[in-house]
This record gives sequence, C-alpha cells and structure tokens, in this order.
Amino acid sequence: MAADLSAVQAYQAAIRTAQQSSLGSSQDAASAGAGMDFGALVTSAVADTGQTLATAEQMTAAGAAGEAELIDVVTAVSAAEISLETVVAVRDEVVKAYQEILRMPI
Repeated sequence: MAADLSAVQAYQAAIRTAQQSSLGSSQDAASAGAGMDFGALVTSAVADTGQTLATAEQMTAAGAAGEAELIDVVTAVSAAEISLETVVAVRDEVVKAYQEILRMPI
C-alpha cells in the first residue's frame, strides 16, 4: 500500500515540476517541451528529499527535547520515509532501464 502511495506521489510531483518548468519559461510550446530535462527533474527530487530528511531530523531532535508534538515528529519522519522510498524506486527503475539498454543487440 505504501509503495502504491509513494508511486502516486512521485508521479504527482513530476507533473508539478514539469508544469512549473513549462510555465516559467518564456519560450514557445514546442521548445518548452524540449526544455524539460530529466536530469533537472531528478536533481530537484533529490534536493527535495534531502530537505525533507533534514526537516525530519530537526523534528526528531525537537521531539526528543520535548519541544515538538509527537504527531508532528511522526508526520515529518513518515514524509521523509516516503520521499526516500520514491527516490530509491526511481533509481532502481533507471538502473533497470540502463541494464535493458545494455542487453539490446547492436
């Protein structure tokens, strides 16, 4: 169930990023489609995951010090776990695709 949820969230995040990059550019529609970069999308996802992990770490420290509510700590750790699972799933799919390409006959 969690894997299904993280896949949906990853898909939604990819759509949001693609829409933001195409809306933010001043190019025409044809070049905006070509301007979307998979590497930038992955870099953004990794950066977001790093930020989520840092937030979860801060919330955990605040919870241990008694400065944060338990529900906030659990929510932050859960969000970090989902983000990390998403990045790992994307990485696994990229590696699988690369291996598939290597097996193609020339």
